[in-house]
Amino acid sequence: MQHQPKYTKLPFFLKLLVLLFCIAISNAALAQVNTAIDSVKKDTTVRAKKVDDLSAQYDIGNLIKDIFHPKKQPDSAIKKASGITIIPNIASNPSIGSQIGIKAVAGRVLGSEPNTFMSVAATSASITTKGIIYFYVNHNIYTPGNKWNFQGSLVAAKTVTPDFGLGIGNASTLSPEDAILTNPERKGRALHSLFFNLREKAYKEISKGLFVGAGVSFDIRRNIEDKNSTSDLTPYNIYSDRYGFDRAGYSANGLLFNIQYTTRDNQNRAYKGIYVDAGFRVNQTWMGSTKNALQFTADFRKYFSLSETNPEHVIAFWNWGAYQISGAIPYLELPGTARDGAFRSGRGYTTGYFKGTQYDYSEVEYRFPILKNKFISGVTFFNLQTANDEVGTKLFEKWQPGYGGGLRVLFNKATRTNLCLDYAWGKYGARGFFLGLNEAF
Repeated sequence: MQHQPKYTKLPFFLKLLVLLFCIAISNAALAQVNTAIDSVKKDTTVRAKKVDDLSAQYDIGNLIKDIFHPKKQPDSAIKKASGITIIPNIASNPSIGSQIGIKAVAGRVLGSEPNTFMSVAATSASITTKGIIYFYVNHNIYTPGNKWNFQGSLVAAKTVTPDFGLGIGNASTLSPEDAILTNPERKGRALHSLFFNLREKAYKEISKGLFVGAGVSFDIRRNIEDKNSTSDLTPYNIYSDRYGFDRAGYSANGLLFNIQYTTRDNQNRAYKGIYVDAGFRVNQTWMGSTKNALQFTADFRKYFSLSETNPEHVIAFWNWGAYQISGAIPYLELPGTARDGAFRSGRGYTTGYFKGTQYDYSEVEYRFPILKNKFISGVTFFNLQTANDEVGTKLFEKWQPGYGGGLRVLFNKATRTNLCLDYAWGKYGARGFFLGLNEAF
């Protein structure tokens, strides 16, 4: 029997969050503008030398030069380092297996500093041992003076998506179908599909660091199949049948409305500052979406530098959440582990290990230098995630932890680009090695 889409009122905590967010932004925007201006005036000259004295830092470019051109004179401190990194796209984590490909990452300030944030872009083509073929282009561009911010991505992929059921791992005695859907033992499945995504958002700065924006997102999946299952009763099939989605494929296309506030000193690896992005996604059938849906999302990040002389000592905090308000969201588009914009949350678990119509994630990370020349540094981290399910488990009722540590190799000192090597643990025997470029957040 097909379930009708559920329309629920905005939870009280979300109403409170939106209200507090708006009040905080209106007050903090003015206060932080004044303090930021004063701070920049006092610290720009001194901290520019201490924080980003590139001549004192050592990255992969220096290593290659020392190996192949050992007699060449050292780079001049005046010489501007390149903001482009082209590397083999070698990665590994439990979600994708082992990956090989090529990747290019670029970073450049398009206006004068410190009045313009760094713009970053990346592109990659890769193939993995789990049969995933992936191509993407993404960008986060700030025009001179931060008047506009453009964020977008294009993805075309043949994917294999891990599936561990719905919810946070609670058992169900309501029905055999609910027991399969909640999957309390976290037995893994794999869903093969073709995936296409086009997303673009444009933000206009209305005050120092404060942006309002809108955009569109098209998420299309075709040829969805669980090739290893002989049973018709799988979490994906049960959920799709309940909410009227075709098992073979669907579209989730909608409008995006966001507000963003940022004071981060660097988009790749911040030493200080704050980043907030909150908004609504409105999936619409007139845009080709299979179902209508309304979803609220919020992304909050805060960075605390612990040292004036070594600002790389950083405590970083991240909270990301997505909450369905009405309508129906396709199973593979539900928020969950590593379903944030960069697919980096939930280290210790594979993509989608926990998911629900309501999902919240928090993480704290300590970052610290190891070598004086900044070539090698390290991190430790701890995270918690929570989700609802179809058998009565509410958001924030049950939590699942993850934790780990890792090393950082400075790939491009001009853009603070790091190669990240992490090992993390979770529950249910989940663990894995996570290799990527740039910090998780």
